[in-house]
Amino acid sequence: MKQYLSLVEEILENGEVKEDRTGTGTISVFGAQRRYDLREGFPLVTTKKVFTKSVFYELLWFLKGTKNINDGLLPHSHIWDDWADPDGNIGPLYGYQWINWEKFEPIDEAQHTYKKTHINQIQKAIDMIKNNPESRRIIVSAWNVADLPKMKLAPCHAFFQFNVANGFLDCQLYQRSADIALGVPFNIASYSALLIMVAQECNLTPRYFVHTLGDAHIYSNHVDGLKEQLKRTPHPLPTLTIPKKPFWEIGYEDFKIENYVHDDLIRFPIAV
Repeated sequence: MKQYLSLVEEILENGEVKEDRTGTGTISVFGAQRRYDLREGFPLVTTKKVFTKSVFYELLWFLKGTKNINDGLLPHSHIWDDWADPDGNIGPLYGYQWINWEKFEPIDEAQHTYKKTHINQIQKAIDMIKNNPESRRIIVSAWNVADLPKMKLAPCHAFFQFNVANGFLDCQLYQRSADIALGVPFNIASYSALLIMVAQECNLTPRYFVHTLGDAHIYSNHVDGLKEQLKRTPHPLPTLTIPKKPFWEIGYEDFKIENYVHDDLIRFPIAV
């Protein structure tokens, strides 16, 4: 994961000091990009431990299309607690937009009556990959402007696009706001896993996960931990295998990480 460490170095060396919504303060670079080749291994950070159980449960939770953290998220996981209300509601965030983007269809235009339906953007992307692979419109968006006021947190990883070429499948994510120490290792692993899942469903080989970042920032209270991480030598990448089964039937037990050698955990406080 030299790409990730080079991103940390770039921000520490060239970043600008900025204030932020949380009041913590950051060092930030606007506009960065890293490319991870999944043919070289699963891009999981090895210079600290990443809790893959939480990564995969969160991804499957997104794919449920729910608004509540108690509906399928990892039991006893607290990664969304700071944003959920006492009942676990976070509003129409990532998964809801991916799976249940709201659409209103006319019942009687003369009477101005409509019914609410939903669009499963993930399924539509899969259908386009299978039936129109040359399309440049295979995009899934979580950035629903009308729903932003209802969300407990505006989506950080805002939208992603698939690309099909020569039997390969690529995915590029645009992340408007990127917490380098805590969030980004999760995001890299999560979207790479999603890429593998979609590629298998479409009989393609997963290739590049391209990570494009808007505000790529290091919180001031994460600097020391990341400097410690930069002293460590990356280990060989692990592998992720998922059995060949229908996309919507994949469960947590199907994710198998092998040969994940990592250094000790580094704890970073969450900025809310």
